[in-house]
Amino acid sequence: MFHWLERNPFFFAVGVFLVIAYAGAVTILPDFMETARPVVGTKPYTVLELAGRQVYIKDSCNACHSQLIRPFKSETDRYGMYSLSGEYAYDRPFLWGSKRTGPDLMRVGNYRTSDWHEYHMLEPKSVVPGSIMPAYKHMFKNNADIDTAYAEALTVKKVFNAPYDQPNMPKLGTHEEAKKAVMEEAALVVADMKSQEVKEAFKRGEIKEIVALIAYLNRLK
Repeated sequence: MFHWLERNPFFFAVGVFLVIAYAGAVTILPDFMETARPVVGTKPYTVLELAGRQVYIKDSCNACHSQLIRPFKSETDRYGMYSLSGEYAYDRPFLWGSKRTGPDLMRVGNYRTSDWHEYHMLEPKSVVPGSIMPAYKHMFKNNADIDTAYAEALTVKKVFNAPYDQPNMPKLGTHEEAKKAVMEEAALVVADMKSQEVKEAFKRGEIKEIVALIAYLNRLK
């Protein structure tokens, strides 16, 4: 048989391809399936965090910031542990990015605080001298879209079986229950902020975009 293959290069090439494809499927796919599983401790985003993520995308933060720490010493020294694929199990869409006009934000929740983010969005140069990032003052005036965030959470729960309402996972519940949970979560963020305008709005039942965005950024760890 091998002599026959040597005399027929086309079939020899096909045979080589099939052997390599089979070996690749046997060795690569199981490992890929394993690493793609959610990392222990990874949870779906809460409704408030999803609202902040929508602000992040709407204002194109992902155009200048990546969320993917590569396994290089220079990266891990600056940002922390390199990223694992299982950490993105609940990201739809993922926001890895490749362009870094600003730093990577994959673990920004480990080393920045709520009030730092607040000042950063209000006046970037007040916390990062020389920053070229524009101010995002409209985030302090616009209300976060909680209803759309709830709809997104409910969709991924029903369509992709995101484990909401399961033990040790974020509670989604009904729309009213979710709104109550959002207010409780937002209260913790607002308490750490300095803006009286945001605090007064929260007392009126309004959640500003900056609150949702900070909740999302604090989640990135």
